[in-house]
Amino acid sequence: MPALRVATRGSALARRQAERVVELLDADAEYVVVSTRGDERRDVPIHAMGGTGVFVKEVEQAVIDGRADVAVHSAKDLPSAPPSELVLGALPERGDPRDALVGRALDDIPTGGRVGTGSVRRRAQLASVRPDLGFGELRGNIPTRLEKAGAFDAVVVAAAALDRLGLADRIAERVDPSVVLSQVAQGALAVECRAGDHETRQVLAGIDDADVRAAVTAERAFLARLGGGCNLPCGALAGTNDDGSLRLDALLGSLDGRIALRTRVAGRDPDAVGAEAARRLVEEEGGRLVLDDELVGDAS
Repeated sequence: MPALRVATRGSALARRQAERVVELLDADAEYVVVSTRGDERRDVPIHAMGGTGVFVKEVEQAVIDGRADVAVHSAKDLPSAPPSELVLGALPERGDPRDALVGRALDDIPTGGRVGTGSVRRRAQLASVRPDLGFGELRGNIPTRLEKAGAFDAVVVAAAALDRLGLADRIAERVDPSVVLSQVAQGALAVECRAGDHETRQVLAGIDDADVRAAVTAERAFLARLGGGCNLPCGALAGTNDDGSLRLDALLGSLDGRIALRTRVAGRDPDAVGAEAARRLVEEEGGRLVLDDELVGDAS
């Protein structure tokens, strides 16, 4: 097989993730480095740009156009459904899905302290347990965020990102999911290829992890059922029970952190588990009112 052309963003983390996929494939590779809208608009909060897909579309387009054979992403950056031309060929491994605090552990942040994060999910959940905290916008790649950490009492980043970059020593606390539930698919790697490229699909199938795929599928099904364009704080984390079934913890909250609805669903069909978690939160736990408030806010 000729060298695999791998599309990736240019950040150190994105390159490391692409290199890890190539290592797992044990293949020769050429890297096609792509700049995305999320990379170019660092002055704009991610949620203000629409949230989903801002680090993905241009990388996917390189594969659709034939400039690359595969695209490697942080799975959490993917919209709830891929373009029709592409398939999710492999979910090869998942790092630590938790969020991490750099600077101080949560209990060590002083009263009224400021936390740096651009994520409404992280802000809302931290505000729910620590209503005294203030928040400041934090964007950029991992080195940039770490450079800005001194301007805050703590900053929040994905633990897996620091682990992959060899920066785990910067972590003051890995936040338990019972406090801050993870973003959908956080910590997982995702590899897309063209739907009609059967040779590449077969190669990618060799590094697909069935447990990771089941968990990420359930989490993404939750997001899809909730509404892929939802800008409210939401999160989901799936795992495997002793009997081999899935369990999914899911969250939907309000932007101010006053409302944080949670549910847990178990089952064997990942898509059904994710959809049921969204249904319960919206129809049984009061999530409909939260979603309606979002729509009213958008219209005002």
